[in-house]
Amino acid sequence: MNEHSAGGDPSVPADRWYDSDAGPLVRPYAMTGGRTKPGPGNVRFDLIALVVVDDDPPGPAEESLLGPEHRSLLALCRAETQSVAELAADADLPVGVVRVLLGDLLESGFVRVSRPVPPARLPDERILREVIDGLRAL
Repeated sequence: MNEHSAGGDPSVPADRWYDSDAGPLVRPYAMTGGRTKPGPGNVRFDLIALVVVDDDPPGPAEESLLGPEHRSLLALCRAETQSVAELAADADLPVGVVRVLLGDLLESGFVRVSRPVPPARLPDERILREVIDGLRAL
């Protein structure tokens, strides 16, 4: 490749798309196809939601159609169940991008997501303190 961009525009140097410390630069919107919300269902992925590979995922033919970032997230999930935040950190991707990519994987049947319990469904603090006090009294 010459010193100019692959598009052939001599006014844009090739090194504009490369950072010596970070490597090739790919903008987040390029990884998500310009999308900012995960899938048509607009699923909300909390940072602590746990992601696991589905028990009956689509076959290798379908997986070969996925992008490299999708496959990277799948590989991380196969190694162990991880939270959305852990996946973003391990894949070195912005959380927003990971949420969009996970939406794709969820809709395609590659992963399952267990969402955290909403605060409204958690036990009242007063009840928890009474339980702790009761246990201490034993």
